[in-house]
Amino acid sequence: MSVLTSRARPVAPGTTTPPQVWHVGRRGEVAGGMTQVVNAYLDWPFEHVDVRLLPTRNGGMGPAALALMLAAAVRMPFLGRRDRTVVAVHLSQGGSFIREGLLLRWASCLGYGTTAHLHGSTFVDFAQRSPALVAKTLRRADVVVALSQITIAEVTRLAPDTRVEFVQNAVPAGAPSSKERLVVFAGAVTRRKGVDVLLEAWRRRDPANGWTLHVAGPAVEPELLDDLPANVVIAGSLPHSELMSLLDRSAVAVLPSRDEAMPMFILEALARRNAVISTTVGGIPGVLGGGAGVMVSPGDVDAFAAALDAVTADPEGLEQTAAAGHARYVSEYAAATVYPRVEELWLSTLRGA
Repeated sequence: MSVLTSRARPVAPGTTTPPQVWHVGRRGEVAGGMTQVVNAYLDWPFEHVDVRLLPTRNGGMGPAALALMLAAAVRMPFLGRRDRTVVAVHLSQGGSFIREGLLLRWASCLGYGTTAHLHGSTFVDFAQRSPALVAKTLRRADVVVALSQITIAEVTRLAPDTRVEFVQNAVPAGAPSSKERLVVFAGAVTRRKGVDVLLEAWRRRDPANGWTLHVAGPAVEPELLDDLPANVVIAGSLPHSELMSLLDRSAVAVLPSRDEAMPMFILEALARRNAVISTTVGGIPGVLGGGAGVMVSPGDVDAFAAALDAVTADPEGLEQTAAAGHARYVSEYAAATVYPRVEELWLSTLRGA
């Protein structure tokens, strides 16, 4: 992979090149999570900045991954003018925080405007285990962008003088088509994502009602796919565009996770007018509360089966839930709504802004 990729907008003759925002992380075909956030930023036509990527990961491990990070560090001093360049670093927990955190500190030392975008379902637990590291790193950011109030509280506790802003994840609008009797799950096939709960709940339903469940994502725990119930399609890892096309056609999206931060999959499903069934973990209640979706306790097979039955057996109720979820997406999670504020945060870090 090239160390340097960009999506630069053309600039009319005689005008000033817009400020650059360099995203430190990874892009590509990775379902959900941090990578899809970066993908969306890089693909969006921001009005006042050019967005670019300084890759630090490509899915590899060992010497190749270390070489990519070191190449990013070497490239960092040459990204652009200090008063016209922002470095937006995407961090989660564990190795990601250590690796990208070092680059955040390096960018700050070089005099760039810096933002730390925090991701990861267990970031708060990591911060509580490594408070000195988290505090030392986040103090070097001009702005910390957090996905939840609990993350804001933890950052404020550890680095009280650091500016922290709540900005929810957002996704571009979809292109919903005629809906089919499809239920879609997307994510790693793991117990953390609740695939065991989903398949057992699906087994308890009436297989003759005409609905089909599609499970899309890498089989990290393949034993969960043994002895599948009827009307289940194992799609495997799909390119993101194919997954979005599937959500355009589906009527219901499910995510029975035991642990999440702010899952992009739910936002993508709402953008495509799916009725969403999920669990009361992480930032999900903030998205689906007030009737914008259906939520049950994590790990509760009976409750998840009942939710599936209720949604798929009631066309009018399904449409009401889908419409409420889509309205929530438009008002709070649409890229056109959220991204201008993110752009303002980036620009606010420039020296003299």
